[in-house]
Amino acid sequence: MSEPTDLANASRESLLAVIAAQQETLAEQAATIATLEQRVRELERRLGSSGGKGVPGLKPTQRSKASGQARKRRARGYARLRMAPTVIVRHAADCCPDCGLRLAGGWVKRHREVIELPDAPVTVTDHQIVARTCPRCRRLVLPADPLAGVVAGKQRFGVRLVSLLATLREAHRVPVKQIQRLVASLYDLPLSVGAITAAADRVARVGQAAYRAIRDRIRGSPWVHADETGWRQNGVNGYVWSFSTPTDRYFLRRGRHKEVVDEVLGTDFSGVLCCDFYGAYHHYPGLKQRCWVHLLRDIHDLTVAYPDDRGLRRWATRVRRVYDAARRFRSADPRVRAAAQQRFQQRLLTLCTPFADDPSAVQASLCRRIQRHSDELFVFVAHPEVPSDNNAAERSVRPLVTSRKVSGGTRSDQGTDTKMTLASLVGTWQLRGLNPLDQCRQLLASPHV
Repeated sequence: MSEPTDLANASRESLLAVIAAQQETLAEQAATIATLEQRVRELERRLGSSGGKGVPGLKPTQRSKASGQARKRRARGYARLRMAPTVIVRHAADCCPDCGLRLAGGWVKRHREVIELPDAPVTVTDHQIVARTCPRCRRLVLPADPLAGVVAGKQRFGVRLVSLLATLREAHRVPVKQIQRLVASLYDLPLSVGAITAAADRVARVGQAAYRAIRDRIRGSPWVHADETGWRQNGVNGYVWSFSTPTDRYFLRRGRHKEVVDEVLGTDFSGVLCCDFYGAYHHYPGLKQRCWVHLLRDIHDLTVAYPDDRGLRRWATRVRRVYDAARRFRSADPRVRAAAQQRFQQRLLTLCTPFADDPSAVQASLCRRIQRHSDELFVFVAHPEVPSDNNAAERSVRPLVTSRKVSGGTRSDQGTDTKMTLASLVGTWQLRGLNPLDQCRQLLASPHV
């Protein structure tokens, strides 16, 4: 290794030699950097063509910020918005930390939003009803309905508390024991199981008029989704029936027989009944749209059970093509839509007729089902507002199915009636984008209670 040069005492020739050596070193380093940059670009290109797998954070297809292209503006911002403050607290220093001089005035340097829950112990109010006597007619006079909108009925629980208990139980499916612990921990309020159950019963009794109104609106709807699922009462099997529209949900527990359809829809319903292939719906004399999801699921299960049957796979593919073509069909003319319905129906029958009476065809049973219900499979073509499936009914019963798995059912007629009423009210409120807690309060505080 060469001795370091004393630059302060070096000659001009020595300094020029040092400068030349440094320039040569810089040129070598620049060449090395250029080679490495080219290698990095090559590796990025290869990783980009393979999806960039294995390199966390690498997005080869991401647009470079230096490309000069303006960022596409969004229709609306997604930044977190500040809430309206309920309390404003100003923080300022009183004295200078260096000289101790007292400070005054100032400006807001920054804001910091803090969201917190207040300590809210339960409020117990002793409402004293004062009696007075009229000095002229000697009549005993009491204030007229002093607790209207404060408490529902002759119980001691206020409207807000009863609404909270009912909402936790039905809208959020919290078990009674958990509600008991939650209220005790948040509000220092000990409640019995019976008190929580009675609160839900109270809301259900007050909501009977709204419950019947939901049924009446369903009867006047242009189409209704119907479905049923199991529900045990005191260990006895039964069924919850669901009748729903895009804005209403109605539930009741009955047996699994066709009279339930007549009980709910009545004699004046003239809309389209969207349902599966269960026999309780067969007798309805109006238009029916059978669920294509159920049919396609059965076809899929059959192809899985017979994977080596090529004829079955070809038949299933052609049935699906007919359905997809019907889904894509659009026309503003009712006569054109009616003709298209008949055309799709005939195409499907043409596919199924050769196999319906063939005992060797594994799809024979499904083909006979399609023949029986051929008039009820393409109603959605003539009536484009009607869905081709019954998925809305499946979604409507999902909260009840979850509740059934948690609780196992109900124990009495009153418990079942309460459950069906609250499920209908809460389900309808949620479909309409309403807050169940606020709706319970309005229901209990209404003048007719």
